[in-house]
Amino acid sequence: LFSFGVIADVQYADIPDGHSFLGVPRYYRHSISVLQRAVSRWNKHGNIKFSINFGDIIDGYCPKDKSLWAVQKVLDEFDKFDRPTYHMFGNHCLYNLPRSKLVSLLKMPTDSDRAYYDISPCPEFRIVVLDAYDFSCLGWPHDHPVTAAAAKLLDEKNPNTDKNSPDGLVGVDRRFVKFNGAVGKEQLSWLNDVLQDASTHHQNVIICSHLPMDPGASSPAALMWNYDEVMAIVRRYNCGGHFVDSHGVHHRTLEAALECPPGTSAFGHIEVYPDRLLLVGSDRMADTEIRF
Repeated sequence: LFSFGVIADVQYADIPDGHSFLGVPRYYRHSISVLQRAVSRWNKHGNIKFSINFGDIIDGYCPKDKSLWAVQKVLDEFDKFDRPTYHMFGNHCLYNLPRSKLVSLLKMPTDSDRAYYDISPCPEFRIVVLDAYDFSCLGWPHDHPVTAAAAKLLDEKNPNTDKNSPDGLVGVDRRFVKFNGAVGKEQLSWLNDVLQDASTHHQNVIICSHLPMDPGASSPAALMWNYDEVMAIVRRYNCGGHFVDSHGVHHRTLEAALECPPGTSAFGHIEVYPDRLLLVGSDRMADTEIRF
């Protein structure tokens, strides 16, 4: 029916290589080369309708006086793609710039400053892009009510002085760290309306989020705070579905461009068929077929 490109966690910064908090190597300067190869491949393919960037366009260690420059440098590479790119927030985006600035820079197709939206590339499918940091300590002004409410939740759920640490938290409670966030009440209501409309029109739905929404899809410390509330809404509707949860919904977490050693890549494109999705990956991004 159509194909679209995917890439996640470019997290570019003009700084020496480093490591994640788990000790995973990160290649800050090389990551933009991964994006360049992705754009080149998508353009050569000739039939990629659009691409989706799954957040973290630059890294939190990027010097703050270079944040705007770094975001624009990465966006310039996306602009070399012949078709549109749709973006979403990651926590590292919000370490660098306020959400109000990012909505404009990333040209999100919304009629306000909100960072969630949906598109319908063909009558049979709907793609939903969530703002996983709608309710979080990140990106909002320090004196904003959302910042205060999110900080209060973290204080209740995470006793550590360093709120980015899940030490001592068990199982899915490890998700209550500052680098995660949640879908707010207004966005939950919007998601319900979108899925209801999609179900009425017999559309399959692909939901895209920077944060995973099932414990089987990633480390518990990377989960969305209110993944259970989001999935409760998803499971109300018969709009389609790597991990398959108990309700038959498929979850696929994408490999990060940032973690690609020089000479390697992690990007791909998804071929959408009436009865299945096929992720055609490159190098470190594994091919995946999802049937429904």
